[in-house]
Amino acid sequence: MHTIDTDSCIRSMTVMASGDLAELARCVHPQATNREAKDEPPACRGRGPAAFEATAHWLRAAFADLRFDIHDAVADGELVVVHCTMSGRQVGPFVSYDERGQVAQAFPPTGRPFAITQTHWFRMKDGLVVEHWANRDDLGLAAQLGWVPPTPAFLWRMARARRQARREATKPPVS
Repeated sequence: MHTIDTDSCIRSMTVMASGDLAELARCVHPQATNREAKDEPPACRGRGPAAFEATAHWLRAAFADLRFDIHDAVADGELVVVHCTMSGRQVGPFVSYDERGQVAQAFPPTGRPFAITQTHWFRMKDGLVVEHWANRDDLGLAAQLGWVPPTPAFLWRMARARRQARREATKPPVS
């Protein structure tokens, strides 16, 4: 059986968190898809390095000091699985989107740090990431950032942040 190197997967995660986003073209296939992008901004839902770059911008807008600490990486055939801890600090609103690409929720910045475990799955083609999906501890993230259980004041801040995110989403892009 042909063995796959895990380096491209790990490199893509490092670049997404804090690297030079132009490097994504060296580890992400032009037809790559991110199965997790269904809750992300519309630009993330495309294919190839540009869509992965849009996801990186989305994450970096919400989280500073973002990093993935890799614990294990295993390859089997065309699949690579990476077990890691994602950590950072929430400095901007974390905005989720519905299936139509409209703002669904906005969690205002708390300034709090977080560290959650994740498992990322990658399908490889020609030595590049062609598909990605993940299992994340979203409840752990929400608890560490103070999103749950929500206080009345935080619910009000969420409503205000969602309204602002919706306004920003309707503005024409700046060239």
